[in-house]
Amino acid sequence: MKRNRILILAFVLLNLSIAQEKGILEKLNEVAIIDQKVMMPMRDGTRLATDIYRPKTKDKVPIIFSRTPYNFNPYKDGALVTRSLQSAYDAVIKGYAFVVQNERGRFFSEGEWDILGTPLTDGYDAFSWLSSQSWTTGKIATIGCSSTAEWQMAVASLDHPAHTTLVAQGYGAGVGKVGEYFEQGNWYRGGSVQLLFSSWLYGTQHDIMEPKLPKDITQKDLQRIQKFYDMAPRYPTVDWAQAFKHLPVSELLKNVDGPVGVFDKMIKRKPNDAEWFNGGLYHDSMPFNKPTFWFVSWYDVSTSPNLALYNHARKNAKDKFARDNQYLVIAPTLHCAFTRATENTIVGERNLGDARLNYDELIYNWFDFLLKGKENNFNSTTPKVKYFTMGSNKWQTSETWPPQNVKMTTYYLNSNGKANTRNGDGVLTFDKPKKDSPDNIIYDPLNPVPSHGGNVCCSGNAIQGGSFDQQTNELRNDVLVYTSDPLKEGTEVSGFIESTLYLSSDVKDTDVTIKLIDVYPDGKAYNLDETIQRVRYRDGYEKEVFMESGKVYEVNMTPMSTSNYFEAGHKIRIEVSSSNFPRFDRNLNTGGNNFDESKPSTANNSIHHSSKYLSKIILPIVN
Repeated sequence: MKRNRILILAFVLLNLSIAQEKGILEKLNEVAIIDQKVMMPMRDGTRLATDIYRPKTKDKVPIIFSRTPYNFNPYKDGALVTRSLQSAYDAVIKGYAFVVQNERGRFFSEGEWDILGTPLTDGYDAFSWLSSQSWTTGKIATIGCSSTAEWQMAVASLDHPAHTTLVAQGYGAGVGKVGEYFEQGNWYRGGSVQLLFSSWLYGTQHDIMEPKLPKDITQKDLQRIQKFYDMAPRYPTVDWAQAFKHLPVSELLKNVDGPVGVFDKMIKRKPNDAEWFNGGLYHDSMPFNKPTFWFVSWYDVSTSPNLALYNHARKNAKDKFARDNQYLVIAPTLHCAFTRATENTIVGERNLGDARLNYDELIYNWFDFLLKGKENNFNSTTPKVKYFTMGSNKWQTSETWPPQNVKMTTYYLNSNGKANTRNGDGVLTFDKPKKDSPDNIIYDPLNPVPSHGGNVCCSGNAIQGGSFDQQTNELRNDVLVYTSDPLKEGTEVSGFIESTLYLSSDVKDTDVTIKLIDVYPDGKAYNLDETIQRVRYRDGYEKEVFMESGKVYEVNMTPMSTSNYFEAGHKIRIEVSSSNFPRFDRNLNTGGNNFDESKPSTANNSIHHSSKYLSKIILPIVN
């Protein structure tokens, strides 16, 4: 009987799902002209698969355009998938055409795909084709998150007249170099490889042997076969918690029988490789002159460079209108998880309270203002920056990022040479240290400090992102822990966090990591942000400069970012080590290429703090 009831319930739910799917398609057919699998020609003859949904009206309408490497085919395994149809319906009923297109070489689109290497002319040509259609006003907004956002900034630099605005969300994979950040689309952080692209490309890149559709296939045939053949590969599940341990790093995908593709060439690129500047990455040397609504998350993989790009656009856009129309939202969520916030938002293990925001209303008000010219008081009612402060768990507003009323406040690292573990004697103080009592760790690449939570993306089962209690990691002898006294009053830290560490080692090259922590009175230690620096790049990314054994070097860490309220009685803490794996690849300490090596060396690393070596962290404290 119990089994029968379960089967009946499953049958009811299945039919309800089918009814809902049919419902959105029926509703869309009522209000929209649907033109799927339009093969839009690029200047080199390559055709990109495009679905167009536009209102049934004689009036010309603006366009919301989403270009993506992901599969948006509305049919999968013979069933109807409602996600893209729902987005289309939401746009159409508000008086917009919704256009979604696959990048070249993806699914039904022709050509060869190359992440971040897709020609910028594809975006420009799409704008030209769309704006020439008889049914449009010629104004186009681009929108998307992650890889659906990453192409927008570089294409915006071409300044197509129809490209009216961007809505860029979780867009760090499209940021090459901006200010102090030299990440090349999140491939690097401080010169260390972010391993997320190994697992992401496993499930995204198509193998070089993938089957191809006929070059001259018609739209009618594509509309027919999309219902039973969506060109999507089916990859076996990989245990990335184990797979990431394989050496050399260059063989990560080969070791799991993954697809052969762009990973094999990208893993060999150094941070200054010319190839990073030939594709779809935006660098701060490129022009930018488009009004933009930027969306960032505190626990995303690229928070700091994203914020730096917002400031860059606001300062350097060519005309005043573009400079004055740069808006930013910073949410306390994981990568592209804006709408998952609830009235009881838990990110990792930390409860951040009610973090909801009406993103649809914000974005469509922005579209109405810029694409339709509506007098909806967007400028006067929308703050330049709306950010969520964790700890106090509230949304706040500011005219700048960081807020104008922050004071950069320095905490110095100090100890008697025994800062190892949270039970050691490492402290953060306002007073400068006087004598040098360096703290020593033994960094073994075969036993690295495990990533626990953090500002991550796309790592499969290897890392769960967000804020987690770090106390277990803080019992490792290769983790140096420096903690302030309990705060006498509540303190808000909002902005970019700078840090300088002084390092000596007995190897030619190693890594330095740092993590900012909010310590609760009960001892729970919640991570806020983290970064890393490969020491060979301490003087810049144009060349490698190796260490001499025993010599002390200044290492300026890539700035971190947060907005966190440390309640009275809480403590400010940092962890310092030489690994954070598999968030970042392990430095094998040899001074070699690292990506093609499998035999590591153990490093004896020391962090110095004295009147000569002022290791410190500088916090943006709100007055």
